Amino acid sequence: MIGPSSAAEEIVAHLKGLRSEENIAGMARFGIVTDDAVGLSNPDLQKIARLVKKDQQRAEVLWRGGLREARMLALYTAEPQRLTADLARLWAADFNSWEIVDTAADLFVEARLEGVLVREFAADEREFVRRTAFAMIAGAAVHLKKEPDETFLAWLPLIEQHAGDERNFVRKAVNWALRNIGKRNQRCHAAALALAERLAAGSRSSERWIGKDAVRELQSEKVRERLESRASR
Repeated sequence: MIGPSSAAEEIVAHLKGLRSEENIAGMARFGIVTDDAVGLSNPDLQKIARLVKKDQQRAEVLWRGGLREARMLALYTAEPQRLTADLARLWAADFNSWEIVDTAADLFVEARLEGVLVREFAADEREFVRRTAFAMIAGAAVHLKKEPDETFLAWLPLIEQHAGDERNFVRKAVNWALRNIGKRNQRCHAAALALAERLAAGSRSSERWIGKDAVRELQSEKVRERLESRASR
């Protein structure tokens, strides 16, 4: 039975013993890269993460092995306070899937690396590295509740700058970041909605898609009611 004292090699052997060809085929249909996968779901991996506990050194070994499930487990069990920007850059060079990116982005925000990495990763031409920048913004907008509005408002020009990137995994993350900023509070909502409306009238198809989708959500009754409720507290 694996547990907190289990070595990376023992955990990898355990993961490989749970291989499911049926699950691997299902993952591929959702755009998950399965070349190095054994077919474990993320809820199952999260259960394993709770068993083995956090261990930064072991997480780094798990990552280097390359197995999809081992890398997800590395992200779940890394220690945010010990995660450095250099290691985040090293891991980002291996990103090949939206699920790895989005899980890593949450970890990077928890490690408070967004101030160092968001602009750097947004400038990177690699699709999944650039996606990481905007996934980090989206996550920060939700989780960093005490962060001043100025942090998020300062990212709106970055969103506008890269809204023309037609690559699917980038444009979806740009859209996600814009919507999440707009849902923080009324001040952020006004600025995000103004940008969304500008993009909706843009000349490039990706801009228009991002803008129209964000306008639709930010103008929805559900979002407006939630923001009004927060403002009245």
